[in-house]
Amino acid sequence: MTHTLFIDGEAGTTGLEIRQRLEGRADLEFISLTGDRRKDPAARREALNAADAVILCLPDEAAKEAVAMIDNATTRVIDASTAYRVAEGWTYGFAEMDAGQRAAIAASTRVSNPGCYPTGFIGLMRPLVKAGILPASAFVTVNAVSGYSGGGKSMIAEFEGPEKDKAPAYRAYGLSLHHKHVPEMTKHTGLANDVLFAPAVGTYRQGMLVEIPLQLSALPATSVEVIHGALVEAYAGQRFVEVADLETTEAMTGIDPEGLNGTNRMRLHVFGDRNGHQARLVALLDNLGKGASGAAVQNLNIMLGLPEETGLS
Repeated sequence: MTHTLFIDGEAGTTGLEIRQRLEGRADLEFISLTGDRRKDPAARREALNAADAVILCLPDEAAKEAVAMIDNATTRVIDASTAYRVAEGWTYGFAEMDAGQRAAIAASTRVSNPGCYPTGFIGLMRPLVKAGILPASAFVTVNAVSGYSGGGKSMIAEFEGPEKDKAPAYRAYGLSLHHKHVPEMTKHTGLANDVLFAPAVGTYRQGMLVEIPLQLSALPATSVEVIHGALVEAYAGQRFVEVADLETTEAMTGIDPEGLNGTNRMRLHVFGDRNGHQARLVALLDNLGKGASGAAVQNLNIMLGLPEETGLS
């Protein structure tokens, strides 16, 4: 069976990545708008309602406008913006997040694709809160660095354009502490207090590290082994999320943020002295893969009842 798909905003960074991952698939037929028709409301409305599935790669307000144009009950929507990530009536598109999440995505007509940083943070934190290892009332800090493609066309132009020599090697941002990812990071981990999020960008195109430092002595009786065991249990049997074994992490002297580029995989690490009082939890993923376009393709496959790994091997 062939399914029709419309990518609204396919000329953007995420849209191009999604289209590239889907090219050549015989089970999908693309509805495309070219030239001025991409911004023609009537043409967009027609495409949005004609498709079996729609992926929105748009700014928040434009995504909301697109959703409002859909006037049938059958078109399935995946929104890659931040517009609906904590909204009622929308399913959060992180299939590995919980035992029932994959089934919820399959049954939904409205799925919000997770943010790249939140994917790493939720992947590390949610199992610990759910297991009671970390109290829901805890105050949590997350440090992270991404390749500049995470900033979209404007940041790509800054780091790859004529003025690229003036771009900094490393830049902290989100200094107002009101980053748009904080609501979803807090809600989908089950934490009661806003996460303190400290993001940064480096002079490389894609790939990211998301890190949570923990003072184990400030938590209920726990250890590196207990934390590692909770993550292993949470992701047992998952294809795209893996947990590095403790022997591997203990032998590491560094971790490359580009290590999983081009994949839809995420690898979780628990660093720390097994007899010590501190731990560093680190998620490695491609911000354009499991952090964006790869996750959208995974959600599309689930929603259309197709093999989940199709186009993602």
